[in-house]
Amino acid sequence: MKKKISIAIPCYRSESTIGRLTEEITKEMKKHKEFSYEIILVNDCSPDNTFNIIADLARKDEHIIAYDLSKNFGESSALMAAFSKASGDYIVRMDDDGEHDPKYLFQLIDKLEEGYDYVCAEFKNYHHTLYKRIGSKFNYWFLTKMMDIPSCSIMSSYNVTRRYVINEILKYENPKPYIDGMVWAVTTKTASVPIEHGYRYAGESGYNFSKSVALWLNGVTSFSIKPLRLASLSGFIFAFCGFVIGLIVIIDKLIHPEVEAGWTSMFATLLFIGGFIMIFLGLIGEYVGRGYLISNHIPQYVIREEVRKEKAKGSKK
Repeated sequence: MKKKISIAIPCYRSESTIGRLTEEITKEMKKHKEFSYEIILVNDCSPDNTFNIIADLARKDEHIIAYDLSKNFGESSALMAAFSKASGDYIVRMDDDGEHDPKYLFQLIDKLEEGYDYVCAEFKNYHHTLYKRIGSKFNYWFLTKMMDIPSCSIMSSYNVTRRYVINEILKYENPKPYIDGMVWAVTTKTASVPIEHGYRYAGESGYNFSKSVALWLNGVTSFSIKPLRLASLSGFIFAFCGFVIGLIVIIDKLIHPEVEAGWTSMFATLLFIGGFIMIFLGLIGEYVGRGYLISNHIPQYVIREEVRKEKAKGSKK
């Protein structure tokens, strides 16, 4: 029996790219008759004509299924929707803009079949802006420290994962899922394959600074309590420094009673410590807020519509 590959693609502002991408995927899959496949396209409430285009693709090709989300839930939630509908033995995750070239797809799958659970692309030359490259490196470095991921490990949004790992990920109920973290919570049998980073077919990336920060914060608070421990450690350090400085001020005042107290330095110190307190209070609030959202069963996604090619009358299911 043929193994099946499910290719999950979240779509947002991709009206000018998704048609070409599915065409390239189809060409690549036809070279490998030993596998069956499906392409799952999830429109994350894109404001352009994306859903009409993917729906049209689905009506014409039995291998393509289109889903429309009821509102913009975010890329990770759109992927969770795709995962929930995937029926393959291997699930591939790709972006919708062409930067993940389908010609490398089976290099990832061949590596997975060596016995790994998760294999991702290791891009050598990113075609991103300097700010985005620096942000990605910082995000990756910080998450490896917060989530105890080995520093030699690679994560990217072009990857293939075994079915059982996806099944475990789907048990996660947080309305703000962090998929890379969930993979590492399930397995450490991971690998990467060095490939070239493709160019966007058209348009510009929809990931702005605010979305990048939100993704980073999501990863930090979803799978680690180390930030809270860092807050406690910072509190002890500031308390100790305050005690030492207090002793120095008292001794100095006893030795030099004529010296005026340094109101400016005291004010600056209070602002500095107060700023840290507010940051960590906000961090604690982020954890509490996530627990509140989970307890209220806020959905990860809501599917408004499904479109697929209708079978001809009399055909077998």
